[in-house]
Amino acid sequence: MPIASFQPPVRTLMGPGPADVHPRVLAALARPTIGHLDPAFVAMMEELKSLLRTAFRTENALTMPISAPGSAGMETCFVNLVEPGDTVIVCVNGVFGGRMCENVTRAGGNLVRVEAPWGRAVDPNALEDALKSHPEASLVAFVQAETSTGASSDSRQLVELAHRHDCLTIVDAVTALGGSPLEVDAWGIDAIYAGSQKCLSCTPGLAPISLNERAVAKLKARRAPVQSWFLDLNLVLGYWGDGGGRRSYHHTAPVNALYALHEALLMLCEEGLEPSWARHRQHHLALRAGLEALGLELLVPEAERLPQLNTVAIPDGIDDARLRRGLLEAFNLEIGAGLGDLAGKAWRIGLMGYSCRAENILLCLSALGTLLNAMGHRADTGTALTEAQRVLSGT
Repeated sequence: MPIASFQPPVRTLMGPGPADVHPRVLAALARPTIGHLDPAFVAMMEELKSLLRTAFRTENALTMPISAPGSAGMETCFVNLVEPGDTVIVCVNGVFGGRMCENVTRAGGNLVRVEAPWGRAVDPNALEDALKSHPEASLVAFVQAETSTGASSDSRQLVELAHRHDCLTIVDAVTALGGSPLEVDAWGIDAIYAGSQKCLSCTPGLAPISLNERAVAKLKARRAPVQSWFLDLNLVLGYWGDGGGRRSYHHTAPVNALYALHEALLMLCEEGLEPSWARHRQHHLALRAGLEALGLELLVPEAERLPQLNTVAIPDGIDDARLRRGLLEAFNLEIGAGLGDLAGKAWRIGLMGYSCRAENILLCLSALGTLLNAMGHRADTGTALTEAQRVLSGT
């Protein structure tokens, strides 16, 4: 059979990412491609950096998107700031804290792990104990919004602890940016990275980063060259520039993808950061009310939950893969499976960016209720929908 043009099915994406992409962003992708050194494109790059500073709540000059997914944003921060022999404390409360550890080891750093239970926030007391035990440490890294569990950690407090012990910080905000309060400058975060495909309502493939002057000073004072040529910020900055002058060729930027990120960030500015955070919070509360009415339990303690990523315990007797397959086949709805310690034990339901809409919540609750009842779990779908709509209406 001859191969035809690919026509993807229309899905509702309510997993851990990617999220639904806003139609305005899809339209931006289709605009004419121009050269990555074209003056018009360079002008757009400057706007993009400004929009990212707004989203991160920072004045950092070194704020830009890496031409690769969020995992490359992680690697960018680690390969630029970790030198062989540096002691780095990494707080691990899920999969992505574990990936931070991999980055430290591959960069030649001396790794100190601070463990927390999956589904819980990082414990500041455990971090403080590690800092006292390792006065030679120069960096602390942690995930603000742990995508594998839906747990949110207190970035402000963790950064304050790190700075009290003369450590720089690296923060994972892949799932946080645009969906949860995030104040890079006010909290003193030294290096941070995110992703384009979650609460920004953009396509996958770009990793916004921001480094403050302290982090840049450490980068400039390196004794050893950055181990990655492509992610060496000394080189990448020659292309992204400082707002004026000539730009050196580094790589062919993903032109249309950057149009999309520009549009997504513009939309976030139009909505406003606080209204976006509030929207994610309200819709989380509506989803929670509906899930509880279906007889389902959220795993993360309420004070530590991410609004945009809800981790739900799978009821006894329910086949995880069968239910998720039924959602996809019967309702064109995607939710996420559990990872690591939560594999087979939990579902991850995302409310990110354009996916964070009332109609998505009602579809999800209705579809879950239908399939759970068919599989022997008594679920009151009508009450679930009523409770969700009550929260959405503010009554």
